Amino acid sequence: MAMKTPAVKRAVAKSTKPPDRVVFAIEERRPTIVEVIGSAKKRVLMSIFRCADFHVLDALAEALERGVHVELLMTPLAKGWEKKLTELTGFVESLGAIVHKYSDPVVKYHAKYLLVDDGPAVVASLNITKKCFTETCDFLLITHDPAVISGLEKLFEADKCAPETEFPEGISERLFIGPDRARAQFTSFLAGAKHSIRIIDHKLTDPAIVTLLKAKQADGVVVEILGQGRVAGMVSHGRLAIVDERKAVFGSMSLCALSLNFRREVAVMVDDPDCIARLNQFYQELEDASPDASVGKKKLKK
Repeated sequence: MAMKTPAVKRAVAKSTKPPDRVVFAIEERRPTIVEVIGSAKKRVLMSIFRCADFHVLDALAEALERGVHVELLMTPLAKGWEKKLTELTGFVESLGAIVHKYSDPVVKYHAKYLLVDDGPAVVASLNITKKCFTETCDFLLITHDPAVISGLEKLFEADKCAPETEFPEGISERLFIGPDRARAQFTSFLAGAKHSIRIIDHKLTDPAIVTLLKAKQADGVVVEILGQGRVAGMVSHGRLAIVDERKAVFGSMSLCALSLNFRREVAVMVDDPDCIARLNQFYQELEDASPDASVGKKKLKK
C-alpha cells in the first residue's frame, strides 16, 4: 500500500475536519463553552477578561481532575473587577490551574478565546458572566481550522511571557489581532466591500473607520449599523461586521481607537457559507426588530 505524503495527509485532514460553527443564541452559549472544555483530553488554554460563571469553572475543575493541563491568561485590569480577578486567580490556582497575568500594568488584555488539545478553538465576543449568558447580543465561533488553532496557540504563548516576546510570525490572517495589525486588517476588509456593509458595534467611533464607511456609502455601498442601546431586546455587546453578505468578522474588538491601537483584542474572519447565511439572517432579524435609533440603529452622517 502506498504511503501518504505529508501534503496528502494535510489535504485529507482538511477535507475531514468539522466545519466552522457560529453560536449566538443566548441559550446555546454556556453549554457550548462547557462542552468544548469537557471534550479536553490533554490541555486547555483560555484567555479570560471576566469570569464569574460556576458552570464554566466547574468544567475547568473537572478537566483538572481528569489530568488535563489548564492554563489561563488573564487581564490585570477590568473596571470594577480588581478584587474579583484576585479572588478568581486564587480559586483556579487552588484547583491546580496555571494562571498568567498579562504583564502590562496599563493595557487591558481584552481577548476572549479558548483552545483545547489540538482543537477545537473558540473565539468569542462574550465574557464568562451571567450577563453575557442571559442578556447580551454576542457571538462565538467554534473552529477546527489548524491555522486558527496554531495562531491562537502562538499568541497565547507569546502573551503569557509579554512584554519580553515580540508579536509572533505566521499567525493566520483569519485572526484580526489588535493592536499589532487590526487596523490594517479591518481597513482592508471594509474597503473591499462592493455592495453592503452591516455592522453591530456600540462603540464605533474611530475617525478613520468612520471616514472610510462614509466614503463607501458615497460610492453606493449600503452601510447599516446597529449601535448603542438594546438590539431586539438584548444589550449590544458583541461586535460583528459583514461585508457583501459573504464574509464576516466578529470578536472582542470594537471599531474605536482604543481597541484598534492599544488593547490586545482578537476577532476572527468567517466565510463558511452556512455560517454566513445564519449571520445574515440573524442580522436581518435584529434590524427588523430595531427600526430606529432609539433601539440601537445608528446612521452615518453624510
